[in-house]
Amino acid sequence: MGYTNSPLTAYTKLSPNHSGQRTHSIDRITPHCVVGQCTAESLGDWFAKSSTQASSNYGIDKDGRVGLYVEEKNRSWCSSSSANDQRAITIECASDASEPYAFRDVVYQTLIKLCVDICQRNGKKKLLWLGDKDKTLAYTPAPDEMILTVHRWFANKSCPGNWMYSRMGDLASKVTATLGGSSAQPDATAEKPASGYYRVRKDWSDSKSQKGAYKNLANAKKCADANPGYSVFDADGNVVYAPAPEPETPAVPFLVKVGIGDLNIRTGPGSNYSKTGFFTGRGCFTILQVEKGPGSDSGWGRLKSGAGWISLDHCTKL
Repeated sequence: MGYTNSPLTAYTKLSPNHSGQRTHSIDRITPHCVVGQCTAESLGDWFAKSSTQASSNYGIDKDGRVGLYVEEKNRSWCSSSSANDQRAITIECASDASEPYAFRDVVYQTLIKLCVDICQRNGKKKLLWLGDKDKTLAYTPAPDEMILTVHRWFANKSCPGNWMYSRMGDLASKVTATLGGSSAQPDATAEKPASGYYRVRKDWSDSKSQKGAYKNLANAKKCADANPGYSVFDADGNVVYAPAPEPETPAVPFLVKVGIGDLNIRTGPGSNYSKTGFFTGRGCFTILQVEKGPGSDSGWGRLKSGAGWISLDHCTKL
């Protein structure tokens, strides 16, 4: 197909951090939270650095301006899943710097408009939110359907934050309505369901795991927060709230496979540390320690060789 880019774009700064042309047609949209009230220019500057080793197709800044950083024809490095990024338009959205990583209203309204535009230019009449990772990844969309996915399904992180996650159904409904389609998806921002209760379970199909049923969403959220691994479901079985996963530190040592030839080695766990001037090259390496740090969603690994630290974003754990 012939790929195009959004006419809503107000600023363009193309990033070198992408994998070239997609190997799958576009049938997903993945909104992200930046974790900061950025401008289109500052986000573009960040993605323009090869050391960042991350990018998104679009960004929406704190004032609702749209930035283009990776053309729609190309696969960005955004979701910790190459399979998702091959078929998704990824959108980084300016947000607060702490949970629930709320968006300003102008950012959310622009996200709705951008999703409508993406769907229209790619021949889609519906935007779907299925609310479940396994259900979504197993679903084959019709030619006129676009599906929403989230970063937290592919990495141990909160993204797009609980504020946006609780509004995914609302986003899908508003976009579909604008496109002229019909959708039975509920408004996930409503505090009370049309009928029935909010139920706190590990999984909708696992009724025995239920911790409680609540008329008030805030009370259901409190219950889910107090029970790791539990989510809040509406009367139709859709996830309306899922607490951020607890961070986990991988057991060490472990082996990783590096698939790119120019992965920088740094003197410490973060892009704020200086480069050693060497690359790992492609191959397998032993990681002795993992630390969180800027510039890597998956963390930084200390090489057994003593050469330094590498971003684990572009490593496959063996």
